[in-house]
Amino acid sequence: MTRKKADSANKKPTPKKATPPIAEKAASATVKEEAAPKKAAPVEEKAAPATAKKEAAPKKAAPVEEKAAPAAAKKEAAPKKAAPVEKKAAPATAKKEAAPKKAAPVEEKAASAAAKKEAAPKKAAPVEDKAAPATAKKEGAPKKAAPVEDKAAPAAEAPAPVEVTAHQPRRSVAFIGSECYPFVKTGGLGDVMYALPRELVRLNCDVRVILPRYACIPKEYQDKMVYRGEFYMDLGRTGRNYYVGIMEYIHDGVVYDFIDNQEFFSTGNPYINLVDDIPKYCFFSKAALAALNYMNWIPDIVHCHDWQAALVPVFLKTLFQSSPVGKAKSILTIHNLRFQGIYNIPTIQYWTGLPDSVFVMGALKQGYEDANMLKGGLAYADRITTVSGTYAQEIQTKEYGEGLENHLWYHSQKLRGIVNGIDYGMWNPETDPALVENYGLGNVLDHKMANKLALQKELGLEEDEGKFVIGLISRLTNQKGLDLVSAVIPQVMDGNTQVVILGTGDREFEDTFRYYEGAYKGQFAACIQYDESRAHRIYAGADALLVPSRFEPCGLTQLNAMHYGTLPIVRETGGLKDTVEPYNDFTGSGNGFTFDRYESGLLLDAINRAKTLYFTNRYHWDEVVQRDMDKDVSWENSAKQYKELYLELTQW
Repeated sequence: MTRKKADSANKKPTPKKATPPIAEKAASATVKEEAAPKKAAPVEEKAAPATAKKEAAPKKAAPVEEKAAPAAAKKEAAPKKAAPVEKKAAPATAKKEAAPKKAAPVEEKAASAAAKKEAAPKKAAPVEDKAAPATAKKEGAPKKAAPVEDKAAPAAEAPAPVEVTAHQPRRSVAFIGSECYPFVKTGGLGDVMYALPRELVRLNCDVRVILPRYACIPKEYQDKMVYRGEFYMDLGRTGRNYYVGIMEYIHDGVVYDFIDNQEFFSTGNPYINLVDDIPKYCFFSKAALAALNYMNWIPDIVHCHDWQAALVPVFLKTLFQSSPVGKAKSILTIHNLRFQGIYNIPTIQYWTGLPDSVFVMGALKQGYEDANMLKGGLAYADRITTVSGTYAQEIQTKEYGEGLENHLWYHSQKLRGIVNGIDYGMWNPETDPALVENYGLGNVLDHKMANKLALQKELGLEEDEGKFVIGLISRLTNQKGLDLVSAVIPQVMDGNTQVVILGTGDREFEDTFRYYEGAYKGQFAACIQYDESRAHRIYAGADALLVPSRFEPCGLTQLNAMHYGTLPIVRETGGLKDTVEPYNDFTGSGNGFTFDRYESGLLLDAINRAKTLYFTNRYHWDEVVQRDMDKDVSWENSAKQYKELYLELTQW
């Protein structure tokens, strides 16, 4: 595999469109666990950390063990009322303001690179000296290596001030992952990498997000990146030093650092195939840690995501153990266990230079001759999280464990499930520019219908507000339960029902849905594409949304649907089970329609239950619509749980 050396840090390749990752086949082998992987003797890291370790301005106080301020008193589900239309008109957006209601929070200008004021502890001697590097951070220019142009201005347009809860203990967190909206996104990982750091900033965390500088990142962001330095780093057993450039972009109080190397990141798509992706993410994982040392910004927590960054905890406790960043604790989040980064051991040894002691059954080794990058990260991480409590339990079983169930069971004491949220800034029917008519909790029953009629017109469906419109927004793959959907369509299309499909994926599903569009003219629309603004209009215009997944770690579509007053029809698995309570005909409780076993007949039954309520008892249907819109599905609660986890790992 011949690689060309990168020219310079400022070279910007032509952007191309990202494509979904290629599914990897997980080797199924019973894993015999060893008590604890042996730690390899640390190897001197080539990229020397910046000297001049400044004890900069605010020294971290020994934080009093302080729990995150309790969230504002949770609203109970909307009771049945005589007139659902007149339900309290508190807009969904207003819900987020002033989250912790105790003690007046101090306003902090989040993105000002220089002179950042720490309202909370001004001094107080640290309990342990190891906290010093983590607080010696400067949010602005790096402390080493003179940049080509010394731009003191922030890397992006000045963000609006961010309200933070300064009384909370402060922690610094480096997010390391392969994608992040709006720069590059192929799935839910991109949404999480964008929304969670922004919410953590509001909880008084100092956050940097480290990403590859792909050629497909839109030019509008490439042009706003600021050069922060460069260095050369050895890589594995290649015998070469590789260029590592650091480009910076600041937005909403979050610093985004892009690792630049055209040899690895010049292709148009983030994910190509394992032959190319294995070297790329071996380089990225090591370069991300070396960049933190170079910038002399040492986080308290390194939070990495999925197999592409799973080697970070392994590097952290081996090759980087004696470097400044080696003091950080590590968390690995599993977004989708199906993708693990499995390749033969010699290749991964060649590209990583990791010692033989990590290629054992209790760590990286899988089967007889393969290495599994995700498996190694799980063994070496201080904590493991996944994106829902149910999924955390499911992946310890043979049905959902993808060959790692024994390994995960062995490490279950450090495994935790935290449900994702959605970003109310991006997903808010009151302010969404994609909608023909905006609406909120107080007027959803009056104005949602206008979006249904507009959606029908846009897609060439019969314009009739009396039709029951079912939406489906998904990657068209077998994981998403689309074989069940295609099996029940003939029974669903009864003359009173319309179906709208949006997404791309496997050819068999694309062709099946195109066939149904032709067979049910004016009642079935197959949009074989992904259009973000159209997705917003489907959430607003549909009455119900299908998420019949075979497995679903968390799922975001059902959360978006609920926030837009569209009732979810889901299978009881993973995050779908954690977020959707089945509607009870007798008590009127619940917020959606569910089925348990993976069978087409049960999916059809759930759809029919939804249609029955819609056509025969619109009063109760409207109640559930309002109840869903009133439900807090924001990132606020999830971010508080992550903050508690960070504090648990760093008790000083």
